[in-house]
Amino acid sequence: MTLDDIPDHDDLSDALREDRPLHKARAYRIRFALDGLKFRKLEVPDPVPLGRQILAAAGCNPDDNFSLFAILASGDFEDIRLDEPFDLRARGAERFVAFQTDRDYKLTLDNRQIEWGKPAIAGAALYKLAEVDDDEAVFLQKRGGTDQLVEPDDLMDLNEPGIERFITAPRPDATCIIVVNSRPREVEDRHVTFEEVVKLAFPGAHDPNVIFSMTFRHAASKPHAGELAAGGSVKIKKKGTVFNVTRTVQS
Repeated sequence: MTLDDIPDHDDLSDALREDRPLHKARAYRIRFALDGLKFRKLEVPDPVPLGRQILAAAGCNPDDNFSLFAILASGDFEDIRLDEPFDLRARGAERFVAFQTDRDYKLTLDNRQIEWGKPAIAGAALYKLAEVDDDEAVFLQKRGGTDQLVEPDDLMDLNEPGIERFITAPRPDATCIIVVNSRPREVEDRHVTFEEVVKLAFPGAHDPNVIFSMTFRHAASKPHAGELAAGGSVKIKKKGTVFNVTRTVQS
């Protein structure tokens, strides 16, 4: 292979998915996130970069109290020291996360130890790490009490004494309370459709000339507020999502 034949980059995600070693390239593409789990593509010039080289490639000053972790295939977080080489060719890690902090917080998720760089972790981050199915949920274990259901829009405090322990288990059946035209209504699913809300607002049959319009606010999905059209749906909060439905008759 001549110098001109060397590709600009090889993607670690592709190599892992195709179960192959990294190809020789001018750069190696990984996934990097800062202070959370919103990953972006990042290229490093060395297949065995130092921790500080990964931070520098991300535009972070390694001297600004950053902690850097590799998320292994098992889901465990491995601490990467600034002057420690990390072999991309052998470790099976494509995702890296950095936190600007002088302290690491420990938690476990299904008995996997995770180090987190912030004093709180979003429920959405726990769900992303756990990779749960739709019928499963994340719970905070409570010794001597009932485990606490964690929803994606929750924020979990990691400052409590000891290590917070999270597990995944089947999601319990539970109703949600929404407000439709100022009246509380119970629904069985965290996702509601335009048609379901119309039935709650105006039960019974409707004349074909009737047109419904709908707005919502305080939803769990993004955007959290807006208009909902026929055929659409939104993810609601367990309590407090508000819908306003109006009807007009076409002449």
